[in-house]
Amino acid sequence: MKVLDLDAVRAFVMVADLHSFTRAADTLDTTQSAVSLKLKRLEAHLGKQLLERTPRVVRLSADGNAFLNAARDLLNAHERALGSLSLERRRLALGLSEHVAGPDLPLLLARVNAHDPGLVVELHMGTSSALLAQFDERRLDAVIVRYGPEEPARDDTQVLFSEPLGWLATPTWLPRVGEPLALALLSPPCNVRDVALRTLAAVGIAWQEVFVGGGVAAVGAAVAAGLAVSPLARRVAPRGLVDVGARLGLPPLPESRVTLHSRVRDERSVETLRLVTSGLAMQ
Repeated sequence: MKVLDLDAVRAFVMVADLHSFTRAADTLDTTQSAVSLKLKRLEAHLGKQLLERTPRVVRLSADGNAFLNAARDLLNAHERALGSLSLERRRLALGLSEHVAGPDLPLLLARVNAHDPGLVVELHMGTSSALLAQFDERRLDAVIVRYGPEEPARDDTQVLFSEPLGWLATPTWLPRVGEPLALALLSPPCNVRDVALRTLAAVGIAWQEVFVGGGVAAVGAAVAAGLAVSPLARRVAPRGLVDVGARLGLPPLPESRVTLHSRVRDERSVETLRLVTSGLAMQ
């Protein structure tokens, strides 16, 4: 009877989920070559090619697709077996900025649960400033937030990636003639709001709020309804919105940084946090 290497199976599932050896290696806290070696040994052990490798794309073969769900079941069963010996489930209190979480958040949470079913995720969403305050009060174990270009980095800042903001609206949206630029914004305090208004003021463009939302979902709904334009990252915007900045002669918005602040130390939770950050970077 063939006995499967659980580490190799875990590496296969991670590559399948992230479509990248590099991201899988980062999430597993190992090297790309180590992940590649595990996958080659697993394929040799099974006598099947699980992945089709090209210089730019990693995708599952037919055998890989057939094996994936069984591989997940195996890892889940392993975690349940370990969890049955523990009297206390682990908990991760995670703060996630609404300006970072995108529409693929349900898929990301499903991956987290499949990867670590013994973990109770306590997810808090809000503005970056509010989440950082809760982190400093030790109410959250880790936070993922968005920093503006002019904000000083803290000592505990880990930059995950940078991305631009855009002036997003429906493809056919136009400002009303003779009126200030109609904006849909989050209520203050909001770093993205502040950056956008400073950018408009620097070039003398008049603006008016036509919608103020208590969350990014509300702002995105108003923009999708054609009420206004809004400074948003593409990752958080409803699908179908486009950057109308160049068409309307609006000044480009600067790049902002998505950062992690964490006091998580146990190995399993650190690994799960890497999966979350890698998944966000892919969106």
